[in-house]
Amino acid sequence: MIVKPQLAKLGLFDAKVPRYTSYPTAPHFSNDVGSGLFGDWISGIKPGSEVSLYIHIPFCRRLCWFCACRTQGTQTDNPVIAYVDVLKAELDLLAARLPEGVALSRLHWGGGTPTLLNPDLMLDLATRILDVVPLGPNAEFSVEIDPNEIDESRLDVLAEVGMNRASIGVQDFDDKIQQTIGRIQSYDITRKAVDMIRARGITSLNADILYGLPHQTKARMTESVQKLLSLTPDRVALYGYAHVPWMAKRQQLIPSDALPTPEQRLDLFDTARRLFMWDNYVEIGIDHFATQDDGLTHALKAGRLKRNFQGYTDDRSEVLIGVGASSISRFPQGYAQNAPATSVHTKAIREGRFSTSRGHVFKGQDVLRARLIEALMCDFQINSAEILRDHDITETELQGMYQKANAAFDGLLRITEDGLFIPPEARPLTRMIARSFDSYDLSKAGHSSAI
Repeated sequence: MIVKPQLAKLGLFDAKVPRYTSYPTAPHFSNDVGSGLFGDWISGIKPGSEVSLYIHIPFCRRLCWFCACRTQGTQTDNPVIAYVDVLKAELDLLAARLPEGVALSRLHWGGGTPTLLNPDLMLDLATRILDVVPLGPNAEFSVEIDPNEIDESRLDVLAEVGMNRASIGVQDFDDKIQQTIGRIQSYDITRKAVDMIRARGITSLNADILYGLPHQTKARMTESVQKLLSLTPDRVALYGYAHVPWMAKRQQLIPSDALPTPEQRLDLFDTARRLFMWDNYVEIGIDHFATQDDGLTHALKAGRLKRNFQGYTDDRSEVLIGVGASSISRFPQGYAQNAPATSVHTKAIREGRFSTSRGHVFKGQDVLRARLIEALMCDFQINSAEILRDHDITETELQGMYQKANAAFDGLLRITEDGLFIPPEARPLTRMIARSFDSYDLSKAGHSSAI
């Protein structure tokens, strides 16, 4: 078992590394990808195939201080109504480019707070989406739901249009922590939202909880996790709070002296992890947990677990299309990101063009290294036979990559004839190990803590 002094020696408590929800990561995107190339990539989707669609709603009634997402506050529906009109126009542009017969494998509404849309807006947006790209036979339609911003009528609409998975952000149930991070959400309000969701036959539930928050202790973490477990979610994302006040100005409201140390963050993560494992959840990658019969568990066991901008997924589609300001799309050819500012995005769409402002065209060893990193992040191992079969690399070159990574971590990794393996005791280092396979300069990007 690796102990804290050894982890400290290897740099775990000081390292700032990507979360690797993409490769290369977003800081390395450039303006090489514009609306024209994005449109060509859309047109190049295989007819009759399935794609994933992400819809970004950047509005919130209140801005939580801990959040680093691109969101904006509004107390009226006027900007939301105008934004939905822009989304519909963007979907029309998409429809003009999409080949025939394309259907959805996944549809996800994120934000922001998608559930601040009133019922009529929800129905209007969902109808337009499904007119452009219908749900496939085994599609998953998920929506991020704020328990403080949901009611019976809005859930009725979501159930009517096909939502079959709900996602709820919990963060922490402790009153003091909630006040410090600007997110007041009681257990009772959360329980009520979950009951309303399940009353409509929507049994699949995701939940997010954070470790590393101000004033968080092992006792408080234990209590919050136990309350979360009482809601019996199918999936839980246990994310480390990323304190980046130089990027997210609202985080300046959070007292940095109340944050746990990196060593304490590791203890908080391990406390929560043990509770999920004791409750018979399966550990999925570095920060997710799922029930025994969940799709992520089946994907893990079958060796087809993937990682994208929403975290871990069992989606098999090669194409993810992002709709809305700041959304990122992924294609076999590369990444494309819409203009981050809502005003800039709106202007482009109203002029009849996609707002694509930057991205990345895969080149060189990008696809190879993306797969190596994804394999480590998903399975804690790299299968040499798969890599040699699917990518242009020799066994000698691949072994050289393994040896270089292993040397950087004092020989803690296992190299066999089958490939590279991260043993359980070294898994807190996974993001750092993945960084060993990253060929881009990470020195200037403001990444989050490795733990």
